Amino acid sequence: MGGVNPYIREPEVRLPTKKYKITFLPMNVVVEVDPAKIPYEHNGLPGSLLDIALGSGIEIDHACGGVCACSTCHCIVREGLESTNEAQDAELDQLDNAPGLKANSRLSCQTVPDGSMDVIVEIPEWNRNLVSEGH
Repeated sequence: MGGVNPYIREPEVRLPTKKYKITFLPMNVVVEVDPAKIPYEHNGLPGSLLDIALGSGIEIDHACGGVCACSTCHCIVREGLESTNEAQDAELDQLDNAPGLKANSRLSCQTVPDGSMDVIVEIPEWNRNLVSEGH
């Protein structure tokens, strides 16, 4: 789906310039991120955790299409949070609606690692979509 939310200012991000790894928990899947392949899936900000997850076959619910208009793509950044862009007010407002909020919670559609370190992300149970629809 993807798109742009005209009601928010898109955050400033620094895209990676070298390969790095993201580990998605609890499935313990490690994805090597290649900056040359960004955007992966065209959902969320280019290079976002959502973009990379979906482009790597890891399903994260994202009811709004990754435009920072809901909290369904809530994730918890266990390691590497300091390598991501700062959360903007629009993201923080949406996170207020997310269950199980932690200090290191982010919306995966808005969180873009800069590639300076590897990242470990936990996808909460309620955000994992185990359904696969045929085309």
